[in-house]
This record gives sequence, C-alpha cells and structure tokens, in this order.
Amino acid sequence: MAEDAVTAKAAEADAPAAQLRPGRAADPLPGTQVPGTVAGSGSESLESDNPDEEVDLASSESQNEEIEEGQESEADVDQALAESQQRKLRLMLRQCDRVLLMDFELLSMSNWPDNYRMAEARRSRDLWVLSALIAASVFLSGLTGFVPAWLAGGGFGAFVIILLLGVPFIRNTYTSKPSYMELVMQRQRMLRDARKHVEHLEGKDGLIWQCARMASYNPSLRHSRFTDLIQLSEKRVLPQYMTKREHLRLYLIYLLEAEKAYNSVQQAFFDGNQAAIDNGWQEVAARPEPRT
Repeated sequence: MAEDAVTAKAAEADAPAAQLRPGRAADPLPGTQVPGTVAGSGSESLESDNPDEEVDLASSESQNEEIEEGQESEADVDQALAESQQRKLRLMLRQCDRVLLMDFELLSMSNWPDNYRMAEARRSRDLWVLSALIAASVFLSGLTGFVPAWLAGGGFGAFVIILLLGVPFIRNTYTSKPSYMELVMQRQRMLRDARKHVEHLEGKDGLIWQCARMASYNPSLRHSRFTDLIQLSEKRVLPQYMTKREHLRLYLIYLLEAEKAYNSVQQAFFDGNQAAIDNGWQEVAARPEPRT
C-alpha cells in the first residue's frame, strides 16, 4: 500500500503541467485600441460587407418617400378641387334660392278667361248695346211724331229696363256669367299680380340670368327661346316687358326647369359635403353659419 502511494506521487511529479486551450481574444476595454486595428474599422468592415444591400435599402427608402410625397400632393390637389367645387355649388345655390319662392298658381293663371268666354261675353254686350239703341231710337222717333206716342213711351220704358239690366248688381240676379268688362278687368288684374310676383322674384340683381349657370345640370336652360328673358333679366328690366300672358308662361317654364337644376345642384352639394366628411377634409365640409 505504501509503495503504491509513493509510486503515484512520483508519477504526478513527473507529469507535465496543465495548460489552457487557445481561444478567442478577450474583448478590449472601453477606450482602448486593439493593436493592428484602426478606430472605426469594425463598423466600416461591417458596413462594407454587403454594399449592395445598403444601396437597395437607401433606394427603397427614397422611393417610399417619393411615393408618400406624391400621395400627399395628390391628396392636396383633390382637396383643393373639392373645395373649389363646393364653393361653386354653394354660390349657385345662394344666387338661385329665390326659385323656391315661385308661386305656381299665380304665374300659371289657371283662371285666365279664355277666348271663347271673351267672345261670348262680347256677343252678349253687343246684343245689349243694340237693344238699347233700338229702344232709344223708338223713343226719339216718337218725339218727332213719326211713331205713335204709346209706341214711343214703350220704347222709353224698354230703354230704361235695358239700361238697368246692364247694372252689375241687377245683372247678377238673373245670370251668373260675367260681363265682357268684368272679364277684361279680371285679365288685367291677373297680369298685374303676376308681374308683381316676377318683380319680387327678380329683385334688384335679377334671377333667371344667374340661374343660367346651372345649365350643366339641366341642358334645357340653354334653349334659344329663353335667350331674350335671360338678357332682360341681366339688364334688370324683365318685369317691365311682362305685358302678355305668353311672356309669363314662358317665364314660368324657365323657373320650373331652373327648379329641377337647383335640386340637382343641391344634391351634388350634399354628396360633396358627405365625401369631404368621409375623407376628413373639415375645411371643405360645409358648416352652419353662426346665429346672430
């Protein structure tokens, strides 16, 4: 046993000393420079390992920036166009809003006495005048002695009765038909009321010549038959030339077409306003005016 222990100790004494295996160099301390290298060479070597990837990355970034700038500029152009269109529609609606004040019954003159009624009333008037003249002639003939006195007296009585039948109060007791003079006065009254309404609609600045800007929403406003009306309205003298029923009927037709165009413009304005709200263009979206 003792010999074995002595032999083991001798073998351990003769064995070579233990050594560490070679490995990677230790990381240098901050602020120190590794021999044989230049400061910053590590980053440069890393950057120079893949130069193509760096070029591709820079080009993709520049392309993304250009795309973003193009999208922003396109969005700005679209917003400016939308704002200009909304301003144009708002101006047309403001200038033509008096179209909604149109009184159809007043301008259409549905109770207008037609030519048949006028001719019938004229015939009744002529018959009344002729009867009165005959009765007056018989009475005057009796004064001169050409006819007997009793016939002259009968003529005078008939003349008085015929005159009384022409009085409106007495005439309405036996007939409901208006006289020729009443029909003429009715026509004049309807024309006068319609002209006042046209004057109210036109105002100081004119109406239908401003509504002509909505022709893109209703091509009927470009018809040549409305040319004279538009020119007179632009000169602010249109109500003075409304002297016939045909003029007022033509004016009414134009207002009806303008009302259709106004509804289309109003719908386009609402659609543009909703689109501006959806896109987040608060400057384009219409806002209610502050109350005073």
